[in-house]
Parts: sequence; structure tokens; C-alpha cells
Amino acid sequence: MFPHLNLGDLMLRKDVVEAVREGKFHLYAVKSIDEGIEILTGVEAGERREGGGFKEGSVNARVDKKLIELGTRIREFEGGGEEGAKEEKKKEGKKNSCDG
Repeated sequence: MFPHLNLGDLMLRKDVVEAVREGKFHLYAVKSIDEGIEILTGVEAGERREGGGFKEGSVNARVDKKLIELGTRIREFEGGGEEGAKEEKKKEGKKNSCDG
């Protein structure tokens, strides 16, 4: 996998070219990190929606959810306590809704 802008500068050994030709090796010129994520995982990366969330089940929705959970834990650890964390979670849920 490599940036598509480097395609014109790509220099490969003959054995690598042959392996690609035979389907033993693959090269992917990607235009974005999301495109690379989709190739590597086989799961839709997911674009940010107007409301701020991502399509449910997409890689970015999963990452977003995990980051919110980690942020909540950090606030709890730093003394925000459980009550403060619950209030933040409510705010985050409204702001980052991932409804299908």
C-alpha cells in the first residue's frame, strides 16, 4: 500500500512485477487513510455525517465510540467522578450520535 501520488515514481524489481502479475503479491495505490483502512479491514471506513457521527458499524464509528469511552474513563479517573462522567456521556451521546 502506498500513496497514489507516488504511483508514477514506483520502481519494482522484475520478480515483484511478476508476482503481482501472477496474483501472488498486491499493490494498492490509496488516496486516503480511509481507503487504506477499508482495504486492510474489509469494513467500510465511514464518512462523518452532518450531525457529527458515523454510520453504525463502520470503522470510524467504532473508533469514535471507543474514544468517547476512553475520554469518560479519564475524566472519572481525574476526579470528575461517576456523576460528572455520566453528564459528559449524555452530552457526547447527543453530539456524536451514530444512528444507523
